[in-house]
Amino acid sequence: MNPEEFAAALKEKGIELTAYQLEQFATYFQTLTEWNEKINLTALTAEEDVYLKHFYDSISAAFHFDFIGPLHICDIGAGAGFPSIPLKICFPELKVTIVDSLQKRIGFLNHLAAQLGLSDVAFYHDRAETFGKNNNFRESFDIVTARAVARMSVLSELCLPLVKKGGVFIAMKGAQVKEELSTSKAAVELLGGKTADTFSFTLPKEDSERSIVVIDKVRKTPKKYPRKPGTPNKEPIE
Repeated sequence: MNPEEFAAALKEKGIELTAYQLEQFATYFQTLTEWNEKINLTALTAEEDVYLKHFYDSISAAFHFDFIGPLHICDIGAGAGFPSIPLKICFPELKVTIVDSLQKRIGFLNHLAAQLGLSDVAFYHDRAETFGKNNNFRESFDIVTARAVARMSVLSELCLPLVKKGGVFIAMKGAQVKEELSTSKAAVELLGGKTADTFSFTLPKEDSERSIVVIDKVRKTPKKYPRKPGTPNKEPIE
């Protein structure tokens, strides 16, 4: 998917990018590939792959959920900024907080934000388990996202404690989502969530399957969660 095809595909979905926004994506691609030579940010470096499998794929969440308005989004384990930075470019009113456990990636994101001229973005070098216990952030976000970070039972414990009551947790997954939803049902309920919708679709051009799971935060998360770093992965609630 080249930049022209990217713009046309988004326009079909009702997202019309300005020349400035397209320039931001071009700068994003250039900055990503330059930094990828120094630190491992992505295995995908060809323009067609980055625009399809990173940029378009990240924005696909907005095909099923309304990101318009001054919403505060927290992105857990965003790596090189996916999905929240592409969403921020498309919807500049979003306020974005990214949490990542690797300092080098935080360095990249700070540089990227300056290159793209982004405001209302903050990057934290932290583990999601620790961040979720911080009273400054716990249950304070309208939307919490995670893209291909861990299985749903683990993700729920990392993300739901950060979602405010009435907000949503959006998990961006691959094809195996039905099985994951089944095993994560206990975790979602225990942590104050309720699965609202699941959307499945295929990426254009290559037809690989993607799923977007929207979980409503209906109750406060019990104070004991998230557990200490590493525990959710070792002993998932299932």
